[in-house]
Amino acid sequence: MSSAYRCAEISDSRVWLDCYYGAAQPVRAALGLQPAPAAQVALALSPPVGSGPQATATRDMVLSGASRCGQLNDDRQWLNCYYAAAQPMRALLKLPPAPQSSANQNERLASAVQSAVPAGGFGLSTASSRTSSVTGRMASYTFDEKGIFTVVLSNGEVWRQLSGDTSFAHWKEPPEKYSVRISRGVLGSYNLEVHDNTGMFKVHRLR
Repeated sequence: MSSAYRCAEISDSRVWLDCYYGAAQPVRAALGLQPAPAAQVALALSPPVGSGPQATATRDMVLSGASRCGQLNDDRQWLNCYYAAAQPMRALLKLPPAPQSSANQNERLASAVQSAVPAGGFGLSTASSRTSSVTGRMASYTFDEKGIFTVVLSNGEVWRQLSGDTSFAHWKEPPEKYSVRISRGVLGSYNLEVHDNTGMFKVHRLR
């Protein structure tokens, strides 16, 4: 996901989509699948800078859907969900559904992940609101076997780090000692920062 976010610098939507697909190469390699085309991988490794992105609303939709795929534990299901999330951009570009897996399977996975997100949204303001961040103290935090954290805030919100994030937290103090700020990032993403701690983490809300 961190590679997918870096594709934001690309102007052309079709090139952006190729970069998005190239960003999935680490998971394809881990699953022993045929590598993504070399041109796509090269785009993800070094995205070209454009004059301004096209179809930003559609890109937001794709990345928002892809970020919710992190709730899937199986890597192959995650990959299928990641490809399914790209469908709005494929439709905009008048491309056929992604060939990597069956359209029905992708639709089911994308719908399942989408339904896991509360109807009320992410607790941060909508685009029409003036507030673009939330702050609060931690009530608890846990790490999984890969070092990915889940944080419960004092207001009851639960946020989990994106599985593709390359930054790792090393908190050891009691949770109530940590003050958290969650803000909007680029293209529909969300950033979590802890006061007096270095680092910024990509997160999505579980509830």
